[in-house]
Amino acid sequence: MRTENQIRSKINELTMQKKSLVTRLESARPEGAVHTSLTAQLLRLEDMISMLEWVMNEPSGSYHM
Repeated sequence: MRTENQIRSKINELTMQKKSLVTRLESARPEGAVHTSLTAQLLRLEDMISMLEWVMNEPSGSYHM
């Protein structure tokens, strides 16, 4: 199990990667293969960040009543 600081560090690392990727995406041609690849990478990064944020703010209680 990762510590809270390790998770925060990973979120920060992924956020920096996301910023870099967005910059690269803005300069790529929309119809190009590079743009498609960068968009897919961006979606994966956003998913990873969301999952880590969920872990940090894990809901308590039961989902079933």
